[in-house]
Amino acid sequence: MADTWLPSLITTTPQEGFELAITLSRRGVKYTQPDMETLKKLRADYAESADGLTAASQVIAVNFQTVAAANNYWRP
Repeated sequence: MADTWLPSLITTTPQEGFELAITLSRRGVKYTQPDMETLKKLRADYAESADGLTAASQVIAVNFQTVAAANNYWRP
């Protein structure tokens, strides 16, 4: 891991939390497959796959659960 890019899971709003969840998910893919050429080649396989898109949505949902819990579900 090259640099610190995630100082906190705390966000101001649920929308920001969801966007952070997407970022976490995308970063996870990039850490798992750091070669951009391979990553771009593989994208075609899952971009039109209902199973692949559902799996991606599940990963985002799990990350959103984590961010929401870290933010006490944005309760005052």
